[in-house]
Amino acid sequence: MTTDDQVNVSQPSWWHRDHPTFASLSGFYAGLVFAIVVPGLYVGILTAVFGQKRAESLFPFVLVTLVVPMLLVVNHRSRRFGWFMWLGIVSTFVVVLGVGVAVLWYMVNHSS
Repeated sequence: MTTDDQVNVSQPSWWHRDHPTFASLSGFYAGLVFAIVVPGLYVGILTAVFGQKRAESLFPFVLVTLVVPMLLVVNHRSRRFGWFMWLGIVSTFVVVLGVGVAVLWYMVNHSS
């Protein structure tokens, strides 16, 4: 092995060294997935284990999972990822709420 080969083997590529675009995109999409999948899994598991009524009463505890993005923002190394994760979470809720309001408005005003 030559010296050049050893340098290439020991140094990670740019993709593995906290590239800002990678952190931003992966954080945003992680926020989208987090906002959709975590509450759904939480309700599904609670309903399967405890039943419908108990799952409805325990649903507000899903907000405890928001500690994860908060901790990502606090940690200096993952701060950029955490901010974009929050952006993904908030934008998902805004889009879902906006579409729900628009559909409800349309149904109320155009019902026969």
